[in-house]
Amino acid sequence: MDVRQLAEVPAFITKDGSEIRELLAHRNSCIRNQSLAEARVPVGGATTEHYHVRTEEIYYVTHGHGRIRIEGEERDIRPGDAVAIPPRARHKVWNIGTEPLRFLCCCAPAYEHEDTVLTEEPDSETGPAAPSS
Repeated sequence: MDVRQLAEVPAFITKDGSEIRELLAHRNSCIRNQSLAEARVPVGGATTEHYHVRTEEIYYVTHGHGRIRIEGEERDIRPGDAVAIPPRARHKVWNIGTEPLRFLCCCAPAYEHEDTVLTEEPDSETGPAAPSS
């Protein structure tokens, strides 16, 4: 039986700049065709816009408030929102709240750095870009 406690899972940074805690995937469990992780975006932070060649994702917001852009369409997200992201859909997330934005990421097939294609340059000097209105 594979059971993981979120507080005991080490964090790593994905190619898009998200802080991820991978709960279940082929790397640490009997799961072979998907992965489940928690992502965290700090206050004022954002991911780098990207897409996944093969992977479809579901984001489920658990804490904080954010804004998401998928293929040019934007909307605010909050706890209880589930977001569908098909393969090859360009997407970016901003934290627009006052606490870390936290959401569960379900990926099928499982998340891999090699499946992530950045569509903008990470902005390490000036911080995250503001979402367009």
